[in-house]
Amino acid sequence: MVKFITNVLQLFSMATAYVLINTDMGYEGEVLKQLKEMQGVKEVYLVYGVYDIIAKIEAESMEQVKEIITWKIRRLEKVRSTLSMIVME
Repeated sequence: MVKFITNVLQLFSMATAYVLINTDMGYEGEVLKQLKEMQGVKEVYLVYGVYDIIAKIEAESMEQVKEIITWKIRRLEKVRSTLSMIVME
């Protein structure tokens, strides 16, 4: 029973981050498509302004969020830079 309650609590305490992404000029759509297919990326939008894309990342732990950003998003060929914002509540 305790394990069940722990699992339920983990569902409601997912680690979340928003990532602002700059891409190479003209590759916004390509990167957007790659992000939409990536596990852990829950929402992704093209935006106007300093950044090209914003992505919402959710995972079971902050360590998993870090792995998604560091080893998946930042490693996409046409991603130039990122700015990550960790959600507190």
